[in-house]
Amino acid sequence: MNKDRPETLLNHPPEVPVPPDNRPLIAPIHQSVKYEFESVDEALRLFSDQRDGFFYQRSANPTTRQLEQTLAQLQGREQCIATASGVAAINGALMALTSQGDHVLCFMESYGPTRIFVRRTLARFGVRHTLLSIDDLEGVERTLATTPTKLMVFESPTNPINKVADLDALCELARRHGTLTLLDNTFAGPHQHGQYPIDLYLHSLTKFVSGHGDVMGGAVIGDAALLRKLRGEFTNLGGVLDPHAAFLLQRGLRTYFTRYRTQSAAALRVAQHLAGHAAVAAVHFPGLAGDRYHALAQRQMADPGCVLGVELKGGAQSAKACVDALRLFANAASLGTTESLAMPSQMLTARDLSEEQQQLAGLRPGLVRLSIGLEAVEDLLADLDQALAR
Repeated sequence: MNKDRPETLLNHPPEVPVPPDNRPLIAPIHQSVKYEFESVDEALRLFSDQRDGFFYQRSANPTTRQLEQTLAQLQGREQCIATASGVAAINGALMALTSQGDHVLCFMESYGPTRIFVRRTLARFGVRHTLLSIDDLEGVERTLATTPTKLMVFESPTNPINKVADLDALCELARRHGTLTLLDNTFAGPHQHGQYPIDLYLHSLTKFVSGHGDVMGGAVIGDAALLRKLRGEFTNLGGVLDPHAAFLLQRGLRTYFTRYRTQSAAALRVAQHLAGHAAVAAVHFPGLAGDRYHALAQRQMADPGCVLGVELKGGAQSAKACVDALRLFANAASLGTTESLAMPSQMLTARDLSEEQQQLAGLRPGLVRLSIGLEAVEDLLADLDQALAR
């Protein structure tokens, strides 16, 4: 066969083999949807798990697999499934693990799309749920003791006011009653909470792992046996992470600890500064010595994170005016990136919760959520002071 004709050449370009003793320092992006085999028999061996390899990007890709292995090891688990977004990870896990007639325990402090998926989408398929506060351990025990429960899905710390779940207590109750635990670990990051017997860790990689606000991704992390059951479901659901996005997320991990620890330290300084401000009613940050969850966070976490829930005395209008007056904080979604962000209560309202439930979840009118970035902390304090003075 002649590969010299230009039309054929362009579709079968020359290979450039890399000598085994001359590897690239940074792994290449495998931007290929499909992979070929030298024979049908070798392809069939892959399908029957008799050899390693790749077939189609929706089920596996070398670049994505490197990210999955890195995240699994960082979280202290065996396997990881990377997805196109954090919501794809959460909803895919919930869909894959539940069937008609199952019961799910979730919490009003959870991420809004998680609550909505459980309460609306899964409900359409006959999956029941109970909604509690993450602080209501008696309610958790009562529910698990009286209602066979397939899953308990929760966050720690919670969005946006940093309630810290008692992981020892929740894990013990879940294990006692045969309930799987799904922890949205996004705020804490994949280097934390691995010491607890959580069945599945869910992450929005868009936040701290990416760190730069320019790529989306999600992850489900757990032990090999459970992940093996889920992988086929995730492949069929199709929320696959693109290899180039996987490469950018892997690159973001190189500076992950530097960013997370620097931002956490800056967030503590901001929290301490705002805790004594005349315009501030309360600061919710588990790194703050006076915070309700400080002792629990110290026991469970190495770093408190970079998100603060700040309640202003002037209510909703003060929250809105403060955010409008900020110059360095962007009024934008997401968190955990290098630039500082601010969102007022009007943009944080959980419309699927009643007024009473919003109060229990800590979503009060004067709330402002701050995500602290990598600007000079002195500049952030000055910006907050001038905005609060208005």
